[in-house]
Amino acid sequence: MFPDTPIPELRTIQFDRVRQLLRAVLPGNGFYARKFEGLSPNDLRTLDDFTKLPCTTKTELAADQAANPPYGTALSFSLDRYCRLHQTSGTSTGRPLRWLDTPQSWDWLLGCWQTSFPFMGLTTRDKLFFPFSFGPFLGFWTAFDAANRAGFLCIAGGGMTSTARLRFLLEHNCTIVFATPTYALHLAELAAKEGIDLANSCVRALVVAGEPGGNIPATRERIESVWGARVFDHYGMTEVGPVAVEASDLRRQMYLLESDYLAEVLMPGTNTPAPAHEFGELVLTNLGRVGSPVIRYRTGDLVRMATDPDPTGRTWRRLDGGILGRADDMIHVRGNNLYPGAIEAIIRRFPAVAEYRIVVNRADPLADLRIDVEPMNGDGRELAEAVGRAIRDDLLFRVEVYPVSPNSLPRFEMKARRVIHEK
Repeated sequence: MFPDTPIPELRTIQFDRVRQLLRAVLPGNGFYARKFEGLSPNDLRTLDDFTKLPCTTKTELAADQAANPPYGTALSFSLDRYCRLHQTSGTSTGRPLRWLDTPQSWDWLLGCWQTSFPFMGLTTRDKLFFPFSFGPFLGFWTAFDAANRAGFLCIAGGGMTSTARLRFLLEHNCTIVFATPTYALHLAELAAKEGIDLANSCVRALVVAGEPGGNIPATRERIESVWGARVFDHYGMTEVGPVAVEASDLRRQMYLLESDYLAEVLMPGTNTPAPAHEFGELVLTNLGRVGSPVIRYRTGDLVRMATDPDPTGRTWRRLDGGILGRADDMIHVRGNNLYPGAIEAIIRRFPAVAEYRIVVNRADPLADLRIDVEPMNGDGRELAEAVGRAIRDDLLFRVEVYPVSPNSLPRFEMKARRVIHEK
């Protein structure tokens, strides 16, 4: 299936694959056999029939794994069929979801990344650098393995300090860097301290994923400025797979890989489809991860589908502005509803901010919000006052902003945890 497949044909193919998925999953997958008890794939006559099935939530999956440790029952085959284990960064209970893959499902995940590479204009002339230690986080494992199989020169940067990684990528003339937005900025911060001119290096693009930032204009512009390179935003989840990617010829919109996913957008907290171009929660079904699928999975990620004609002629749907927030990230403070991304979009306009932290104190009935900003240098008092004024002017909300000492806030190699809840 190609990104220019006519829409009626695309939807027919997706529906056929949904029914194939259910035929493969329902006999052996305990979780979905219970959830869809009595369902036959032949009962589904149209995609509308499919979208009436109950959604899957992370809470359900976490409860299933807690009741059936360690991997739960959302597995379509016996355990000896699986070859890979990865896990999420955590759930609302603090426990990560553990996710297993068969060799076939792993190949499907790699295929999703291989579909993404041409969107970003990557070629086998590029040298791809992965500056982190490989752990159980899925995202860049799949990117590395997919690129390796596709014939790219892939350079791993594990087991090094961040400064050593910078020198290593320069020594090998790497052209593409895969990182979280936070870590891309941290490497840039270190490069400035070490007198390394990233803007004149061979790096021509950064593929950022794992957290917001690539879609936040101020963060994106800051990364592109200090690296002298194009940012490509990528979206995926451990329990879902690699889902969407930005294209070289269309900025700030991400193409859903509709060859491998069926995507819906629902009004938050409801089962009602969001009207065209309205804000809603992304619900996904992965069509090829048969060994450990998610079916109508409520991602918690808030999106808006683009409705304007695609200037490139592609028919795959686009997420306008990428991932706009998370339903469970909203902070309720004294009658105001705030998303961390809105705060980051303001803070990143100040190049003098090296790092920041949002502290939510719920000791009183009305929660209080404090923002700590770490300056590149100096005492940061004027910087904190300027950030506070900008937040007040943009969000019409007064928040306490405090300066902290340089190098005092934590740095993150993978997903950043900048929102701290105090009770």
